[in-house]
Amino acid sequence: MPLDFTAIDFETANSSAASACAVGLVRVRDGRVVARAGWLIRPPAGHDEFAPFNTGIHGIRAADVVRAKGWTEQLGDLCAFAGADVLLAHNAGFDMNVLRRASAATGDECPPYRYACSLQIARKTYALASYRLPFVAAEAGFSGFAHHDATADAEACARIVIDAGARHGADDLAALTAAAGVRVSRLEAAAAVARVA
Repeated sequence: MPLDFTAIDFETANSSAASACAVGLVRVRDGRVVARAGWLIRPPAGHDEFAPFNTGIHGIRAADVVRAKGWTEQLGDLCAFAGADVLLAHNAGFDMNVLRRASAATGDECPPYRYACSLQIARKTYALASYRLPFVAAEAGFSGFAHHDATADAEACARIVIDAGARHGADDLAALTAAAGVRVSRLEAAAAVARVA
């Protein structure tokens, strides 16, 4: 089975995980990037204030998303791009929480994606002083990208996973996660998570 997955990255408007304001997606087939997509998102009502701290990081302002479609309108587009792929994200807990919380905020069903974390894979693959995305991506041979642009960050994540697969001699995602000792988890709806807690 080839190294197939979709890398994903979200940017948020504020400290609320539901405040998705941009998403980037990169599809990998047989260990090669074959498609990229990214778009702005109008955050759900009640989660739509743009904090100066967040805007200072990614540069997205409230005025930039006025004409963007909201979460409900874009969730189908996200799922259509990712299909049945396992999602990979750098610090996946953050990105999966955005998917979970934005869906809960809008009353949408949270898609039950399987996912893994490129940050965890990186820690088992490289010996680095920092495992922040730009440093790990540079070690994987992908540098000079626009950090905090969602699509660029998703591609950096994809390149890390591809490089880690080569370094571990893993020809598919199952072999890579096994070699790195990283778990593939399943995304659950926010309500289900709250009941368990």
